[in-house]
Amino acid sequence: MNTNERRERILDYLREAQTPLSATALAQRLSVSRQIIVGDVALLRAAGAGVTATPRGYVLDRPRAGLTRTVACVHSGADMERELTLMVDQGCTVENVIVEHPVYGQITGPLDLSSWYDISEFIRKVEENAARPLSLLTDGIHLHTLRCPDEEAFQRVAAALEAAGFLAK
Repeated sequence: MNTNERRERILDYLREAQTPLSATALAQRLSVSRQIIVGDVALLRAAGAGVTATPRGYVLDRPRAGLTRTVACVHSGADMERELTLMVDQGCTVENVIVEHPVYGQITGPLDLSSWYDISEFIRKVEENAARPLSLLTDGIHLHTLRCPDEEAFQRVAAALEAAGFLAK
């Protein structure tokens, strides 16, 4: 299989996938190294393919049902898991986290969290890698893009975040 065929196969696997696929999983399927996959995905993205890297692996960008809303939050790093849980408990998916850095401008981290399991895996990776939340760069202030089934679900999220003291005013 040549390079172009391999990259097309990566896109095929991502189209068929119901969950994110890690570089390691793709490497095993295609009998190449993880680094080859990372490079292929970078070149696919540079060529315009809608591939997003999430904490659980690569996903192909697809139109998604529901409303997209943004919420501004502020809290300490210790409250991250609680904040995320409040959002998914109301039926919404936390698509990303966004901070406004004084030097780099807007920094966006894709999340794609829609269940307790997704959150627990994300928190596990944060702890395993001794990673610090992006919001620590901005004194806890950050945005989340949410995909909600309807306006009522978003309003429940806003109310839950406000009750917890996480909603930025």
